[in-house]
Amino acid sequence: MGHFTVWDYVVFAAVLLVSAIIGVYYAFVGGGQKTSKDFLMGGRSMSALPVALSLTASFMSAVTVLGTPAEIYHYGAIFCIFAITYGLVVLCSAEIFLPVFYKLGITSTYEYLELRFNKYLRLCGTVLFIVQTTLYTGIVIYAPALALNQVTGFDLWGAVVATGVVCTFYCTLGGLKAVVWTDVFQVGIMVAGFSSVIIRAVVVQEGIGRIVNDSYYGGRLNFWDFNPNPLQRHTFWTIVIGGTFTWTGIYGVNQSQVQRYIACKSRFHAKMSLYINLVGLWAILACAVLCGLSLYSIYKDCDPWTAKQVSALDQLMPYLVLDILHDFPGVPGLFVASAYSGTLSTVSSSINALAAVTVEDLIRPYFRSLSEKKLSRISMGMSLFYGGVCIAMAALASLMGALLQAALSIFGMVGGPLLGLFALGILCSFANGTGAFVGLVSGFFISLWVGIGSQVYPPLPERTKPLYLSTAGCNISSGNLTSTENPLTTVFNTPTAERPALADNWYSLSYLYFSTLGTLITVVVGIIISLLTGGLKQNTDRKFLLTKEDFLSNFSRSKSETPEKVEVLNGKPFTVAAEGTDNPAFSPIEMDVASNKNKVNGLHI
Repeated sequence: MGHFTVWDYVVFAAVLLVSAIIGVYYAFVGGGQKTSKDFLMGGRSMSALPVALSLTASFMSAVTVLGTPAEIYHYGAIFCIFAITYGLVVLCSAEIFLPVFYKLGITSTYEYLELRFNKYLRLCGTVLFIVQTTLYTGIVIYAPALALNQVTGFDLWGAVVATGVVCTFYCTLGGLKAVVWTDVFQVGIMVAGFSSVIIRAVVVQEGIGRIVNDSYYGGRLNFWDFNPNPLQRHTFWTIVIGGTFTWTGIYGVNQSQVQRYIACKSRFHAKMSLYINLVGLWAILACAVLCGLSLYSIYKDCDPWTAKQVSALDQLMPYLVLDILHDFPGVPGLFVASAYSGTLSTVSSSINALAAVTVEDLIRPYFRSLSEKKLSRISMGMSLFYGGVCIAMAALASLMGALLQAALSIFGMVGGPLLGLFALGILCSFANGTGAFVGLVSGFFISLWVGIGSQVYPPLPERTKPLYLSTAGCNISSGNLTSTENPLTTVFNTPTAERPALADNWYSLSYLYFSTLGTLITVVVGIIISLLTGGLKQNTDRKFLLTKEDFLSNFSRSKSETPEKVEVLNGKPFTVAAEGTDNPAFSPIEMDVASNKNKVNGLHI
């Protein structure tokens, strides 16, 4: 195994430096960030392509770079079915949620909850978002630090603090524009990192045919599994149904994501950014799957994880990189920089989004005398504060299980009920504040119950279906091998004795269904309570609902979208929203922008 050389550090430092310079540039170009709208929304002047790349970059956090290839190595390529999921997610986000948010001209998605229901629901949405984002960001900072520690011996907590500091620096200075343009740069670095691994693996294995062949005979090409059992971790149905709910909660209503496409200069650009992003998501998925299959092909006879060469599955990619690329100075540095770029794009968005939500939803409505300049300063102060909070959350992440699943579980637990709340508001004209609140609380408690239960009692191997990993080709003494086998048997035997009845049915629900469960319970309970409390008698303003006109406008080349948005703003009963909260760029898991190409072409015409 190789180690980091000077060139690796040079490549790595250069990536950090360029990101920081972009932040400094946008802090001063064009007179800097004069108002909170400039800082949070890029002055609503962004075009589709950079926003699409930014959405793609943030989707591709280090959790994707390290977690997805390891997932495919261990469980097989059924993960590919997410390509269908991304298409559905992009379609739902662009055709259901985007038209309503865009025509209202709001900055914070939670502002919608006050316009449609009441200010208490806005507060609930804001608090849930802050909790969800800080937790997730902790995981995203910790993952690449772990990779760095594994590959280079770089101090783990030094890396965690460094990530927090760099992100806080450029998103505090440059606002949304800096976040979007650093993402555009970082997505290039990430693709380069993935490509270098795939190209070298194909050369080492003497052609892609051998990689595919090994994967086929090793059972890794398990694309089709139509088992309808909701307890099984990944099947066609859990990925398409559960994955769509999980990712729509992120793409459709999560402030960090929505803020970016609402910052586009017209609704056409906003929709295009989502559809173009779909292509990016598919490309990243293809890269991650190829990396996972290459991992299997190279290590099929000697699994580094079982042989105790690495301590966690997430460390397999850095291990592979040092194994096959150690003769190429600077290339391992490029790969680690690509993992790190994913983190930077995600964390900067989160910190900025958190600061924005805090200022717009928690400070501005209650301290109306504050000037724009003071609000900008407060936003910067909040960025620094949340940078510290996220580093603290990374310490918690070090105590949690497999990075990918923990991240998605958190999004499912909190994102599901929030998605249900927005769906009630946008799709059900008779939903009222009482119904929405009771629905949100019940959805949240039930998904939290099943989510925490599944962390305490992890599903058994027959539910998760890990594939066989061999150590037959390893040069290890037999003493070492027995020591790895014995703990495995104890791991599988002890839990079964004390597991409660709930553990093997309710708590074993596939993690992708946590979000679906939360959304459906919120919607059903919300509808029932609204009908019981006189929801049919209320008169809801049509601009808060998805209407037929919103859909038909896809087919007309209307240029009047932007002015219309401004009129709505001026006509609002209260102007708090004028500089709403746009979470400038949460991009932690933007795993979901996919949509059909026909629609894209249709939009162009």
